[in-house]
Amino acid sequence: MSEGALDSRLSSAVRAGDVESVRVLLEEGADPDTMNTEADADANSDADADGLPVLCVAVAAYDEAVAEALVEGGADPDRVLPDGTTPLWRAVDGGSPAVFSAVLGKEPRLRLPEEARERLLTLARGWYETGAADELRRRTGGSGPAETVRVQDDGECDWVEQVSLGGLVVRAGHGAILTSLEWAFRILTPVDELIARAVDPPDEDHVNWTTVRWILAGRRSFETWSAVVAHRHDVAPAHRQFVLDYLRMRALVYPDPYYKKQECEFLAAWAAEETDSGMLAKVLDVYTEYTHEGQEAIGLRYADHPDPRVRREVPNALSTYGVPLTPEARAGLLTLTRDPDIEVRVAACEAGMRDDELLPAITRALLLLAEDPDPDARSAAAVTLANSRIRTPAVADALVALLAHDNQLVRLEAAYGLSLRDDPRTGEAIDRVGPLGAGFEDDHRVSEFWRWRWRKGNPADV
Repeated sequence: MSEGALDSRLSSAVRAGDVESVRVLLEEGADPDTMNTEADADANSDADADGLPVLCVAVAAYDEAVAEALVEGGADPDRVLPDGTTPLWRAVDGGSPAVFSAVLGKEPRLRLPEEARERLLTLARGWYETGAADELRRRTGGSGPAETVRVQDDGECDWVEQVSLGGLVVRAGHGAILTSLEWAFRILTPVDELIARAVDPPDEDHVNWTTVRWILAGRRSFETWSAVVAHRHDVAPAHRQFVLDYLRMRALVYPDPYYKKQECEFLAAWAAEETDSGMLAKVLDVYTEYTHEGQEAIGLRYADHPDPRVRREVPNALSTYGVPLTPEARAGLLTLTRDPDIEVRVAACEAGMRDDELLPAITRALLLLAEDPDPDARSAAAVTLANSRIRTPAVADALVALLAHDNQLVRLEAAYGLSLRDDPRTGEAIDRVGPLGAGFEDDHRVSEFWRWRWRKGNPADV
């Protein structure tokens, strides 16, 4: 295929959002800086992107995957366009942190001159400080109300506001973009300023929050750590919640033995002093990500707390993986298996299941859950029993009974548990699950069904 034909097909694939075709065409030699021309454009293309590199088409369409493929394939994010902007400038202007990150490329601090860096920082800061709606009013001269909708920005959980006014559309993720730019250029923005951005708005799934959390967790100095945890005493609940989210991120992604003891002691002291039940539950949730010699005492202290949100966190405090239960912890877990709250009972069963002495009581508690009139209780029992090490006939019979549940996912768990046990009723159970829609192709339960069928068909090889 000629070079011109490849480039034309690449332009069409970018406009169509066909990331797989984009990758294939780039591998075959298409120019990643192919221009999007009026001759190539279709009725759905962005007129502002005509005559510009196809990377600008992806940016204008908020197509993170295609933009990333183009940059990885060699597209130049710093190419100066006829209006003096660049694809990276347009990504900042568009306000999508996901698209901006895809276009940013590697080592922008080394790649970009200081003047270009300052220009990008000024652009992002201006949008953030002015506000998306007010900036659109300034640009368009419009005076009416802006239309704002909530959209997923990374295809998973992070969300951002998408604002429309006067024929222009922008995503209001400029606070997150500004934070990322500062870090990319190794500007150590004060922690208090970053946390103020994070809680604007106070939602842990907003792009501002997740971006600040990630970057502060990556700033490994004691000064940063101290400045963040000082917000534990802030009167605003969102600031205190951010501290917990930050510590969870550090524990999961950046575990550091140097800080572990300090963080455990910090959380233990917080748990001992916290008076708000909702916040206390969150403190205990993060606290049990660690292993601390005093955690059993913390768990026992709150085992009879009046708020079930707090009691739900107690089982993980009483049971440390690989460490035998003490008589006191065993007794505490046994009591919690009879708690009036379903989630507390399930958590106690899961935490105590590793203990041989508790296992008979755990089994009885789970079998009662499996027969509970509450469908949520039966659903929780299906998941826990299916994945448990309990192999008694009573458990297998309970899983069979759960195949009558209206929820397909409960039936899926029950059939999965039967296949793990090689129960003779597994084939019928799989049939009762019913057809599964898209998204289950790589599901571990479906894979187990395949393995079960293979074992049945190849007994000599088992």
